[in-house]
Amino acid sequence: MKFLMTFVTDFLGNATVLVGLVALIGLVIQKKPFTEVLTGLFKTMVGFIIFGIGAGAGVTALAHFQTLFAKAFNLTGVTPLAEGVTAMAMKDFGVITALIMVLGFIINLIFARITKFKYIFLTGQHNLFFAAMLAVVFGAAKMNPVLSVVLGAIILGIGAAVFPSLGKRGMKAITGGDEIGIGHYCTIAYGLSAWLGGLVGKPEDSTEKIKLPKSLNFFRDYVSAIAVTMIVFFYIAALVAGKPAVEEISGGINWLLFPFLQSLTFAGAVYVIITGIRMFLGEMVPAFIGISEKLIPNAIPALDCPVVFPYAPTAVIIGFLASFAGGLITMLVLILLKAPVIIPVAIPYFFIGGTAGVFGNATGGWKGAILGAFVAGVLIAVGPAIMYPIFEQIGLKGTAFPETDFNAVGIPLHYILSIFAPK
Repeated sequence: MKFLMTFVTDFLGNATVLVGLVALIGLVIQKKPFTEVLTGLFKTMVGFIIFGIGAGAGVTALAHFQTLFAKAFNLTGVTPLAEGVTAMAMKDFGVITALIMVLGFIINLIFARITKFKYIFLTGQHNLFFAAMLAVVFGAAKMNPVLSVVLGAIILGIGAAVFPSLGKRGMKAITGGDEIGIGHYCTIAYGLSAWLGGLVGKPEDSTEKIKLPKSLNFFRDYVSAIAVTMIVFFYIAALVAGKPAVEEISGGINWLLFPFLQSLTFAGAVYVIITGIRMFLGEMVPAFIGISEKLIPNAIPALDCPVVFPYAPTAVIIGFLASFAGGLITMLVLILLKAPVIIPVAIPYFFIGGTAGVFGNATGGWKGAILGAFVAGVLIAVGPAIMYPIFEQIGLKGTAFPETDFNAVGIPLHYILSIFAPK
């Protein structure tokens, strides 16, 4: 039984398997020739793996930057990182988390079939994070395990279909259609970014059309722009942190060369991410149409946030910088308020802030990208600051979820459950 549950959990929690399964079912339903089915399946999965390789390299480079940044400016506090808090939560709530995730995915399919919310959430790891958050909140309230699983699965399944709809307007502005949705539980931030963009700017003033002096024309190429930006940030952190701090993580590479190579690695990682996304979307979206026509009419795949990166690569880096600035300012305010200090961790700020930048840009050009991402940066610091006492209460210290949707569900849920929790 344990082996079966572990297998099913790993199966549904593996995004590569999920998108491959979607492609396979869609192509079979459309009665495509065997060779096309095989080609579509492998290109979808390989494209997604390429995306994962790029994401992994990017995360490693960002982690090195974060280490140097924290040492350089002597920052200690709570690091908002979903992977970290989920790993800690799984030790005490692993079974409940797994069951919530598995049953929640099934409810997502049923809910999409019978309601107007047609999104199928295919970012498996984010469903795992959501399930872990729910398990922690229920655990803090000392809720019955069976009730925790049932209620958690219902919340996750409905949320998986409903939350992507908050980003619908932005996704349509970004992609020009409704073929895909955003499958990343920061849709409150993304939807708000798109709304704010429409208030302050015009989509014609896109970040991708920014006019630069000829001497800065290389910034028109997003790979070069990302590389130069990260070189500046990395060297600031490295020089302030000092030689010993850099050598601790450099693996023997000269401490002055290490920041340069890591910056180029990160730029290369983003290029790989975008290449992989283009490859698997080219196969998966047409296959998904087959599923929607037969099983869930008008179903829309909700995909991980980097799916929007190819549409406005410059907005991604602008969004990262603007959201990081928002996180730094919020950190200073939290210090003054003597609240839990949320350290701006580069990894979520790049992916969440960069995505918010693309949403803001789609409706408000460069002004929307800056404002929308800045607000997103504030939100992914304020939410964890409010939620952190819940995690600390049951021994999960030092980390919290940055995702806006998790906090929007978890905070009111905690206070509602506290009314009925055993004293």
